Amino acid sequence: MSYLGLDLGTSGLKALLVDADGAVIGQATRSYPVDHWRSGWSEQDPAHWVAALHGCVADLHARHPAFGGVRGIGVSGHMHGATLLDAQGAVLRPCILWNDTRAHAEAAEMDADPPFRGISGNIVFPGFTAPKLVWLRRHEPEVFARVAKVLLPAAYMNHVLTGDTVGDMSDAAGTSWLDMGARDWSDTLLRLSGMQPDQMPRLVEGCAAAGQLRDDLARDWGLTGPVIVAGGAGDNAAAACGLGLTVEGQGAVSLGTSGVVMVVRDGYRPAPETAVHTFCHALPKRWYQMGVMLAATDNLNWFARLTGQTPEGLVGELGDQVQHPGEAVFRPYLAGERTPHNSPHLRAGFDRLGANTSRVDLTRAVLEGVCFGLRDNLDALRATGAAPQYLFATGGGSRSDYWLHLLATVLNLPLRAPDEGVHGAALGATRLGMIAATGCAPESVVTPPRACRSYDPIPGLVAPYEDAHASFRADVSRHLANLG
Repeated sequence: MSYLGLDLGTSGLKALLVDADGAVIGQATRSYPVDHWRSGWSEQDPAHWVAALHGCVADLHARHPAFGGVRGIGVSGHMHGATLLDAQGAVLRPCILWNDTRAHAEAAEMDADPPFRGISGNIVFPGFTAPKLVWLRRHEPEVFARVAKVLLPAAYMNHVLTGDTVGDMSDAAGTSWLDMGARDWSDTLLRLSGMQPDQMPRLVEGCAAAGQLRDDLARDWGLTGPVIVAGGAGDNAAAACGLGLTVEGQGAVSLGTSGVVMVVRDGYRPAPETAVHTFCHALPKRWYQMGVMLAATDNLNWFARLTGQTPEGLVGELGDQVQHPGEAVFRPYLAGERTPHNSPHLRAGFDRLGANTSRVDLTRAVLEGVCFGLRDNLDALRATGAAPQYLFATGGGSRSDYWLHLLATVLNLPLRAPDEGVHGAALGATRLGMIAATGCAPESVVTPPRACRSYDPIPGLVAPYEDAHASFRADVSRHLANLG
């Protein structure tokens, strides 16, 4: 038997195949574009996701005979996206993604209505799903009138796989429509948004069975016997399952397209005033809290495009040893920010540049700026009572030893980078598929990685980076004040 995990990322789909012991057998990837029609807008055509799915499956089927023994599938997806279906199940328009901030006015109006924070446990951020639908009702009423189902990206992939409309708690937590304590849709919040309960998918826990793979897909993919599709998870909850994070205080930092610091909680402890997200875990009776910055490695990718370099090449120019903080400063806010500022208007920028500022100086400033943003998120989490003793590091940026040494120093917290960490949410998705298909206990599958690289804060640089972070925060505060 084998199990398939699908990680629907912002820039591409990753498919991971594991055996019955959870060992990785094979993987495949496909990329697709993001459309930015206007400043602050971010959309994607779900047809690209489906094409990527079939491409990855074709690769795995051709290369790995074990693919024919797939018995369970789990899907992880980027959260908050509004994928809209009509009554016939057709997609009405491109999916409005998590990093789209067009609905900032609608989000502010909703957030000012006490039931939203009181029931959902979170600020209504512009990137969340509910304000997107209010924006749609105002600006695209002809589309809004035809909306029969609102699916998050992972739930849409579940729909493609099973023909049913079903999602999971962890993903639904990022909509502003979920009663977080009750782990169910809130009729009150839906009504306040102009939505109806029957426009929502059925919800299951992430490790529970959501349905069975459609017969035509199973036949086309060369699979025999029933294949169970799990509820799945939002990307961060899936990544937590891949890292074995199930106990209070366990946490991770993700250096991906976005940046995340997350900590598992053993109870529901909302703290919306901190701009920290409080979400359901993909496992029953567990929650997690996280701080989110909208752009992490995206900042380095952006700078690489501007300079005609590769991200790896830019980081390689920094050498092997982390130096004292540079003079140049970078604000890592390409598309606004969530934690702790909750401002869709913040934008990226360099400061303190001089005639002698080099490309190397700017690269270092970009990496430092991302680390300072993640430190802001960690400080916000600590204000809720979360107290991690160390963090696992994951995401594409975690492949850089330089960046992780720098981040450990800025956070003043040890980091552990799992050898299998590059699989992240895809590994967590396979585990959810395995639990759903076999009925085994989650704790027997969701286990910590066996081998990690360790990164400790650099003693002589902790204090200088504390001072640099304080200066960075002061600069951001002045910038926010100027924005009004």
